[in-house]
Amino acid sequence: MRRAIREADPSLSRFDPLPRIICLDDFDRGMCGWTQLVGNYEHSLDAMLPGYAQHSHAMLSTLPNWDFGSHGGVDGSYALKIATRPKTGAQNVAIKRLTFRKAGPIRLETYFTFKPEATELQLSETDIRSFGFLYDLQVGDQHGAGGNRVMPHLRFLNAENGVHLQKWQFKRETTPIKPIGTAGKTITHYHLAPTDWEDLPGGEQRLCYNEIPTKVNWHYLRFDFDLATMQATRFQVNDRVFDMQAYDCIRIPAMKNLWCMLNIGFFAETDTDKRAFAYLDSVCLSGDF
Repeated sequence: MRRAIREADPSLSRFDPLPRIICLDDFDRGMCGWTQLVGNYEHSLDAMLPGYAQHSHAMLSTLPNWDFGSHGGVDGSYALKIATRPKTGAQNVAIKRLTFRKAGPIRLETYFTFKPEATELQLSETDIRSFGFLYDLQVGDQHGAGGNRVMPHLRFLNAENGVHLQKWQFKRETTPIKPIGTAGKTITHYHLAPTDWEDLPGGEQRLCYNEIPTKVNWHYLRFDFDLATMQATRFQVNDRVFDMQAYDCIRIPAMKNLWCMLNIGFFAETDTDKRAFAYLDSVCLSGDF
């Protein structure tokens, strides 16, 4: 019965969710809780690390362009747009903040695409540096000793310094943790720093980019993770399922006010002095509980 109901709903049947739908975000309905990743600060916004200070709010977009109007989403008018600033290496992140009710399997699925801003009449396929996603997770307050904050990261490194690379990478190191302010309540680190990315073994993948800078094709992505073991269990993009045996996450000691945290983020990074755009048509987060 559950499968029949799911397959009768076009917005859900394009996904393969676990039994419990935590959220199904169709951006034709609005922002669905996605917001800007703001860095930590105390007393002054100037205390924010530069990596976070560059971020801006995601927006709803019809994927407009100068040559044929608007592209739209997979089956509607709007997608969530994550746009960087027009400066080489600039990043931007959209985040959704939740908590979990049971430490068990979860599954993140989305349809995504990315393009540089079409300011030139050429393909520009190496103008996007990367597209990626992350979780920001922490154990519950009853976990006991040894609990961690765990931050799985994966990015598609499309190009770097103009070289077309097209491979998936992961991260298990962050920048040093720094105190913020004088009250002893806030700390910060920039987990999306350009250093310490590692190649996912077998992670080379050529994604459909199309033949001019205004055309896009949507890609399917799925990432399975177990909150009980804090381990990734499956990663799929389109027709490719990747071996995750060598994969690991950023792991740091649990923080005193982040219990049961379940945050999801998507990000884009530009390789030129041109804005990079990442688009999400829809996002499904599901769990087995």
